[in-house]
Amino acid sequence: MGASSLSYIFQAKYNVAFSSYFVTLSAGGINFQVALDTASSDLWILSSDCESSACSPLPKYPLSFSSPTFVPIDQNNTVFNISFADATFASGFVARESVDLGNITVPEQALAFINSTNVALTDRISGVLGLGFPRLSVIGSSTPAAPPFISTMVETGLLAYPMFGLSLTYQNNGSLSLGAIDSSVVSNLSAIEWHPVVPFAPFSNTTVANSSIYLQWALELSDIFVNGTEVKPSPTYANITGPNSIALLDVGADGIFGPYQDVSRIFDALSPESRLVDSKSPGRWAVPCDTSLPIQFTFGYAFGQNFTLGPKDYLIGPTSTSPDLCLSWPAALPSSGDGIDWQLGTPFLRTVYSIFSYGIDTKEPPMIGLYNPSISSSLNSTNSTSIFPISFTTTITTTLPNFPLATPVPTAPSYIFNLTGPTSQAHPTPSQRVSSDLGASTYSPIIINHNFSALPTIVPFETLVTLVVTDSSGVVHTSTSTSSVVQSSVALGQPPGAKSSAVCVLRFSKVDWAAWVVVWVGLGLSWTLAL
Repeated sequence: MGASSLSYIFQAKYNVAFSSYFVTLSAGGINFQVALDTASSDLWILSSDCESSACSPLPKYPLSFSSPTFVPIDQNNTVFNISFADATFASGFVARESVDLGNITVPEQALAFINSTNVALTDRISGVLGLGFPRLSVIGSSTPAAPPFISTMVETGLLAYPMFGLSLTYQNNGSLSLGAIDSSVVSNLSAIEWHPVVPFAPFSNTTVANSSIYLQWALELSDIFVNGTEVKPSPTYANITGPNSIALLDVGADGIFGPYQDVSRIFDALSPESRLVDSKSPGRWAVPCDTSLPIQFTFGYAFGQNFTLGPKDYLIGPTSTSPDLCLSWPAALPSSGDGIDWQLGTPFLRTVYSIFSYGIDTKEPPMIGLYNPSISSSLNSTNSTSIFPISFTTTITTTLPNFPLATPVPTAPSYIFNLTGPTSQAHPTPSQRVSSDLGASTYSPIIINHNFSALPTIVPFETLVTLVVTDSSGVVHTSTSTSSVVQSSVALGQPPGAKSSAVCVLRFSKVDWAAWVVVWVGLGLSWTLAL
């Protein structure tokens, strides 16, 4: 890309109460913490009109503030409604506002201002930053020329490459990188395993063709092993989606969920003492707390890498009535009709470094990259049992049944996508795979050409940052810088120039020089470089 293409890395903090990772951004110069979500695409923030108990203690966008960058849409009458799988919702209206994440500014970004919700936001988290595809956007379905926040960056060529990366850890933090790969985690770019994103046909209840066949950050799940014993996934719609299951990578989910036909067999292989303790949705199993067998997932093609979960990854915590039994992931859910049988949330994503590439119009389809952390010394091996999640130290109130529960056999609903149109999910044409709503065509394809050494990387340190980028002509650019940190403060939910009152104040550091900026984001650092 050109001199204006940027790469960023932010420290994503983990909120235990809300079970989510979050970063800090600003809307109209007002700072907010927002949870990251790869299973949705919209940015939404609580507004001062939200007076429910879910909103009252949290920082909110003050609608009475006359922001010079606020642009109403249809006099704020464009309704926004979003619902989630756990029956929670958020509703409000759509408007445009200048949004800043670190040192990057997207003017007139379309986002939702929430006036009603039952989402249990906690610890000063005021909304959600969706990282999904434009087709998934609720705002985009009602508002023209309103791509999601990250899509705006990749469609305009603003980032060094149209991708983002996630590194999640048990130490209550992680990193979100935009446009580059965090090389403090990924030590070998050629060891990243790349998989095409699964395409989806138009919904069956619409006669309008979708502009894109990409809906979710989903990939094919080809196999599961328990201590080397194969538990072959059984796709709900195998006659439509093919022999492999489909798995969604969801940073906004605090668990691992699969279909009953797979999950029950996993627990049969995990321990003869495994037992179904709750047959409601989701179905939950308990296993002996001293279970030591690994669970491995293999994606895409044959001979792919095994991505391993140890007990520290899949055990949730001891039950209150039988402390020797622990609740465990995965839990079981009935099919929702979309063919996505598996939802791999933070317990899985903590064991890998995940890269989400939006693709390049006419050149490269969207891809998901997975890097095994055991290759890098910067992450703990997934085979280690010495570090447990915080929840494992907490006894979970559970009433265990005093008789064996039968494993439910849910009836699969009708498939919700239209397979009779020109964009069949199972067999999209090559042109369909690389068309519309992807990264700007000015990007040069790297992943599809297996030129992995050319992938942009960024190394975060408190006082030293290095960025390596190969431009379209093949020239490698390497930049480093060091600086001390100057302390200042930033308030959440407070308009620029307002006096601090009963508002939480976070510390951040900012040093400007030449091309580098070091900024506290949330409770962590972001490092930014403009080439």
